[in-house]
Amino acid sequence: MAIRMHLLVTNDDGLDSVFLHELVHALLAAGHRLVVAAPAGEQSWIGAAKSRHRPVHSARADRGFGCPTWAVDGTPSDCVNIALAHLLPTDGPAIDAVVSGINIGRNTSLAFILASGTIGGAWEGALHGLPAAALSQDIPMEAFAELRAHGGQPNPNLHATVRLSAQHAARLAPDLLAQTAPQSFTVHNLNFPYPARPDSPLQRTVPAHNILPRIFAPADPAGLHRFDFNPGHDLSPPEPITDVAAVAAGAISHTVLDYRRLGH
Repeated sequence: MAIRMHLLVTNDDGLDSVFLHELVHALLAAGHRLVVAAPAGEQSWIGAAKSRHRPVHSARADRGFGCPTWAVDGTPSDCVNIALAHLLPTDGPAIDAVVSGINIGRNTSLAFILASGTIGGAWEGALHGLPAAALSQDIPMEAFAELRAHGGQPNPNLHATVRLSAQHAARLAPDLLAQTAPQSFTVHNLNFPYPARPDSPLQRTVPAHNILPRIFAPADPAGLHRFDFNPGHDLSPPEPITDVAAVAAGAISHTVLDYRRLGH
């Protein structure tokens, strides 16, 4: 029997991200009941930050999903926290799990996992005692630049990959979430390869050990240091297989982030 879940969906690229829309459509097509609460604008690289020093605005939004949808003027963690506490109908079914994504770009390696707003949104679900999954799509640098240049609209090849990755996500994530005990402080981190294939295998992985120096450019004449992406340097041993290596080999990387093991 297929698993049917009541899911809270968020992301860090914003409510209007095509990647989020493809995930929502795939989850709905698979029979899941959804509530969407996503940032009103992009909130990438913000980790698990919460908007402590200003009020956060939430409002109903219609994106044609056919499920309750909210735009929240805050971080992914704000979205999940506010949705679970204040936006869900009090007489409706409880949320079973939180799903965050699909992120524009992969969230692999220690260098990026800890900085990811996508993973931060999933982690907020785990802090509420819920199973959680973070979903991210690997993208070549040239495709990422083209995506930005066209206002977030993917070219046909990228759009086809995202749609296929969303279908994989709708198949894989509920099974993983259903097997995760409540209050286990666990996030399933799934990264999809580019291009995705119908037969892309699922590979259990560990985070790569990336060193990430210098992600800001030298100061300009005004003294401003601007963000300058740097993929870092991979220092991982050859075994066990890392999330970076699995995605590069065309597999779907599945890393279990069990936060109870911090300090071990």
